[in-house]
Amino acid sequence: MEGQQAYWDRVADEKAFTHPLDHDWLDRFVDRQARVLDYGCGYGRSLRELAGLGYENTRGIDFSARMIKRARRDAPDMSFGLVEDFPFSAEAGRFDAVLLMAVLTCVADDRAQRDLIAALYGLLRPGGLLYLSDMPLQTDARNLARYAEGERRFGDYGVFQTEDGAIMRHHDERRLGDLLEAFETVADRSVPIFTLNGHPATAVQILARRPSA
Repeated sequence: MEGQQAYWDRVADEKAFTHPLDHDWLDRFVDRQARVLDYGCGYGRSLRELAGLGYENTRGIDFSARMIKRARRDAPDMSFGLVEDFPFSAEAGRFDAVLLMAVLTCVADDRAQRDLIAALYGLLRPGGLLYLSDMPLQTDARNLARYAEGERRFGDYGVFQTEDGAIMRHHDERRLGDLLEAFETVADRSVPIFTLNGHPATAVQILARRPSA
């Protein structure tokens, strides 16, 4: 993700994120007083939605300074900051829930993905919840063609470059399962979305719990 920082800074004022929050999930598992971290918060869309639902103890962090600038401009009374300034060690085990909305798709490298999930696991209290929304492998001809090209270019099936220069990754079910092996899956679902560039697609959402013991 860090290697893509220039891309996200460039498009920070242009893109609209579309992965939806399931309010029923939140109502069932996360109370309004919960400490919630939105990792890869972008311009703060999800946290503004949470604020509208009555959540007050939220924080958003992102790699892109331009995204954070937009978030602060749109919601100056909310807490947003850069990942590089976030005190991971001091915040270990202190969050009730972490949102990870379309972030893994922006992190193409295997090790970087594993390191990210491990870091978020450490931030959650025992019993805390990870709300992941991301991109599985799609089945349409356009994506199949760019998966094939991406495999030739990057060495991993599912990694590809978008028309406007981002390096992205879509995941098979086994990959996501491996990444979340330390968690207990609470719920999952598939949802229709539109991508950042306006193409119809299917996303997968997983609610996963850090074990209490």
